[in-house]
Amino acid sequence: MHDLPRIAARAGLAVAAAALVAVLGGWFAGRPAVWQPAAVVAAVAAAVGCRAVPALVTYQFTAWVLVTVVVGMLYPERCLSVGGLDMRNKHLLTAMIQLVMFGMGTQLTFAELASVRRMTYPLFVGILLQFSVMPVVGWGIARALDMPPEIAAGVVLIGACSSGLASNVMSYIAEANLPLSLALTAIGTVTAPVTTPFWMWLLAGKWTAIDVVGMMMDIVKIVIVPVGAALLHDWLRHAPAAARRMLTAGSLLCLAAAVATWRAGLWSLPLADGGEPTRPALLGLYTAGAVLVGIGYHALWRRWHGVERWMPAAAMVGILFVTLITIAKGRGQLLDLGVELFVASVLHNVIGLALGYAICKLSRVDERSSRTIAMEVGIQNGGMASGLANEMGKIDTVGLAAAVFIPWMNISGSLLANYWRRRRADGR
Repeated sequence: MHDLPRIAARAGLAVAAAALVAVLGGWFAGRPAVWQPAAVVAAVAAAVGCRAVPALVTYQFTAWVLVTVVVGMLYPERCLSVGGLDMRNKHLLTAMIQLVMFGMGTQLTFAELASVRRMTYPLFVGILLQFSVMPVVGWGIARALDMPPEIAAGVVLIGACSSGLASNVMSYIAEANLPLSLALTAIGTVTAPVTTPFWMWLLAGKWTAIDVVGMMMDIVKIVIVPVGAALLHDWLRHAPAAARRMLTAGSLLCLAAAVATWRAGLWSLPLADGGEPTRPALLGLYTAGAVLVGIGYHALWRRWHGVERWMPAAAMVGILFVTLITIAKGRGQLLDLGVELFVASVLHNVIGLALGYAICKLSRVDERSSRTIAMEVGIQNGGMASGLANEMGKIDTVGLAAAVFIPWMNISGSLLANYWRRRRADGR
């Protein structure tokens, strides 16, 4: 049984090779009915086959992202509606992005973050670079390439977002300063409700309408709430039993009160004119939701510790889903601007990595921390960018840069991380 994944991976390579032959034959014969399904089979089989090649193991997620690109470009209508279910539904996409953020959040712990107290200077340099380099570089690239307004706003958006789980993974592979990476990601996430809307208002406001306060609320909903729920679980793991019982009882009372209010028809009281919840009411609902999810996940974890191992995979599935829908919805724009967007993504990412590392070295930050900060600067949170574009109702325009950036940053990050791993920072 232990050899089954290896056998499946080798079979995947064989199937991918055969399907590639069918793709080429169908392409040259002008038969889309042959080469299009063969392309999907080739992409899926190649993603499975990555496990059979040691040098490609770290690129598995990237391979699956490329599968979503192939499927989304070739069969957009089938991706956008499945069995009568509208996969473009805003609430469904929001839920998937919250799953991504929650899965990332479960990999953060308070103990790991506390270890950065001895890294004050690298932490300061990292925060400064993280919140300055990428938004400005994105704006410069969008201006230089004279991109359409909402596409240009998407390039700025990916730069204005904080780093995410991918940068932590790359730092781990590179044997860099992982606690510093986790701390920078956490700080970037917590401060994103202020920094991201500010940069979008300053640099992208002329390209698309920016509701600064609304974007702050959106970041709280799609980033802070799920990450906060995950960190609540981490706190509950070590909290006294009495504190856990009090928190659970209080949360259940709040839930019961909310249900009773709704059933009594009083739900309209916290609503503004027009039937939408006021922002203070929304913050209260988001906070209550985070607490309930954190407690629920902790209860599940107490009965099945193995759930924690599956959360990164759940986050990756969420990213794949959002990328698929973004590609399918924005297919027309990608056909027109795909090359330009790819060039913008490569330039944005490479310049961010290079500037992050170079400025750290000029600032006399140690080698391992310099590598870490470079990853944090150059690799952004694509899921967060997609989520904000979705909340703006512009996932097929503003969200396209994130859809292109996600696979590229995994490729470049993996290449750089493996290069640095072979050239250890301690000189050994």
